[in-house]
Amino acid sequence: MKKQLLTLLILLLAVLAACTPDASEVGEVDELIPISLPMGFVPDPQFAPFYVAAEKGYFADAGFSVTFESIFETEGIALVGANERPFAIVSGEQVLLARAQALPVVYVLEWYQKYPIAVVSKAEAGIVTPQDLNGRSVGLPGFFGASYVGYLGLLSAVGLAPEDVNASDIGFNQMETLLSDQAEAVVGYANNEPVQLAGQNVPINVIQVSDYIDMVANGLITNETTIAENPAMVERFVGAVLRGLADTLADPDAAFEISKSYVEGLEDGRKPVLEASLPLWQATTLGLSDTAAWQNTQDILLQAGLMDTPLADVTAVFSNEFVLANGGN
Repeated sequence: MKKQLLTLLILLLAVLAACTPDASEVGEVDELIPISLPMGFVPDPQFAPFYVAAEKGYFADAGFSVTFESIFETEGIALVGANERPFAIVSGEQVLLARAQALPVVYVLEWYQKYPIAVVSKAEAGIVTPQDLNGRSVGLPGFFGASYVGYLGLLSAVGLAPEDVNASDIGFNQMETLLSDQAEAVVGYANNEPVQLAGQNVPINVIQVSDYIDMVANGLITNETTIAENPAMVERFVGAVLRGLADTLADPDAAFEISKSYVEGLEDGRKPVLEASLPLWQATTLGLSDTAAWQNTQDILLQAGLMDTPLADVTAVFSNEFVLANGGN
């Protein structure tokens, strides 16, 4: 009888074992948290740190399966504010504007350590310093967004008022506007228009906003709910991004090759965009932002009338906790 019971027990265990999925089959697929990350722009080599984090398995190591979502920055911040996305890539001024509208978003990693906006002009125009913009014609992609806020910050830093410059809305046609002399200078990204013009051998002068004022640019945001309910998830995600950023800075050639798998039709001619981005990301401690830069950014928004009143506590807008928890690398 005992022998029959033992035989039945062995058979039962064998059946259960056959019906139980292998741990390796479950762990790598079913346990990863799917994350759709709004990037706020079309796929581009400037997002190499995130592509590297995905390709090298840093997101997977942290427990995430990440897909990249190219939508408007304002839409991304709205989704995170409504807790419909846990993370997004957003510029600092948009975080302040969102907080002013009571959206509970929090900036947790400063990706761009230098504000990437610049004023670009042909060398023949003689616009070398911000003061040289006085009385000159400048084309802006619009009176909104990072380009506009950076432009206003530059003027404010050197004591110029907006009315001192003949600014016009040219849309996103900076190259055509400058090359056809429709404006003496244009406002764009330091890792975009200057790179394109250099590729065409056009002698130019570039005035970097970050040389005159420290403001908060693009970085990673989450929301108060995610921080309160799952701080470990935020810490792991920030850590994965930091690893991708560090690797990109250490080996941009490899990062560019990885980017080709994420940016359709990416050719070697776009490599200077990544190379021009590297100095904008570098810092002694990657990922940290500071109160003074946030205060500067808010002051410019207030001066421009884009914010009605200052936030009660600007330090509530950002947190360095998760960068520091990853060793501040």
